[in-house]
Amino acid sequence: MDAFDDVRNLFRDLLAEKGDRHPFSDSASLFLTGRLSSMDAVQVIVLLEERFGIDFSETGFDQSQIDSVAAIQSLVERAKKAGQT
Repeated sequence: MDAFDDVRNLFRDLLAEKGDRHPFSDSASLFLTGRLSSMDAVQVIVLLEERFGIDFSETGFDQSQIDSVAAIQSLVERAKKAGQT
């Protein structure tokens, strides 16, 4: 299990709560396409803060940063390079 399985599982669970059981790839847009809402973003942000130590009060927030598993992977890598995680 890799570090991003928690993110994938959260996305899968949030989609399932909406009755959306369609598969998604790591690069699939989930927020900007409307599959997930801004309310769901809060849960994703909490997971990222807890799991990866990202402090959005320092980095700022743009929904595109968490739009897909791949976008989150990039966000985490940038945070590591900046010494945030």
